[in-house]
Amino acid sequence: MGQTFSLGRISGIRIGVNWSVVLIVALLAYGLAAGQFPAEVPRRPEAEYVVAAIVTAVAYIASLLAHELAHSLVARRHGVQVEGITLWLLGGVSRLEGEFPDPGAELRVAGVGPLTSLVLGGVFTLVAWLLHASGVGGVAVAALAWLGGINILLAVFNVIPAAPLDGGRLLQAVLWAITKDKLKAAMWAARSGQLFGWALIVIGGFLVLARRDYSWLWFIILGWFLTSAATAENQQAVVQSRLRTVAVRDVMTADPVTVPASATVDRFQHELLPWLRHSAFPVVDDNGQTVGLVTVRRVNAVPADERARTTLREVACPLAEVARATPDEPVADLLPRLNGCSDGRALVFDGERLAGIVALADISRALERISGNRR
Repeated sequence: MGQTFSLGRISGIRIGVNWSVVLIVALLAYGLAAGQFPAEVPRRPEAEYVVAAIVTAVAYIASLLAHELAHSLVARRHGVQVEGITLWLLGGVSRLEGEFPDPGAELRVAGVGPLTSLVLGGVFTLVAWLLHASGVGGVAVAALAWLGGINILLAVFNVIPAAPLDGGRLLQAVLWAITKDKLKAAMWAARSGQLFGWALIVIGGFLVLARRDYSWLWFIILGWFLTSAATAENQQAVVQSRLRTVAVRDVMTADPVTVPASATVDRFQHELLPWLRHSAFPVVDDNGQTVGLVTVRRVNAVPADERARTTLREVACPLAEVARATPDEPVADLLPRLNGCSDGRALVFDGERLAGIVALADISRALERISGNRR
């Protein structure tokens, strides 16, 4: 689910929002203003219900953001790169790049999200109770109570042991610790997610048909989402399992063609690129040291009137942001490290020497060969 617009950064982490968040805020606000608040606190001005409902819906989205921020901050503390957070219709997604170093790290990253929601739920509920006990009533107390309940419900729902929920990550971490096999743990967690998703679809479908209560359609939508996401995760785990026995040296392009960092984009396009058959090139400085990776896509993105004065070093993805690999490591270990900056490519180093380059297309061809041999 991609972002529609950005909210900026929090602690250096990019926060994006999908258009569907506007839909969920509108639906929540309508439900609270038209049903929940008037039922709990009757005979109030309609404007009071509307304002309280909008503020409460926005506060709920802020709670989801806090949940995802907790995941991201703890992941970063464990050395996992955080690409950003995207909020959407069914919650939020923390986009993490790289692998957890051990089951304990994954357990802590997965667990901190529900814990944050639980704490928020407890705080909202406590404040609502204190206000009520002191004789304060009104829509504000009802809103705080609703936020407390929904955050506690979010925490409980997220610890269900089914991927891609946080509980699925917790299950994966536990299975990883027990079996010492991360990929097998990932497959079992994904299968639990598929089972749970189908259970929601069947239950929701039965209740819609038996009771003619279409509010249970949410069960079907949520089940479909969980099943789809869990199936994708299971397929990814299967792919990584098959790539375990393939070394990076078996798929890389050895001794790749390099381009000088000082060359301008204009010179690269007119003098170098016509003679080169690749679409990505390591960039080297005057001393022959690799300083980054440039792709044709990044070069073409430079405005035409700036190409004569823009160097490849300025355009290239910096070496620090390019995935690195060694010739003998399994491709399965490299796959999670491939990122967007270098367009899904990695540079292979044998010690300090640049030995090769790997693209997702190379890995796809290797996977096709393996799949063909299994038939």
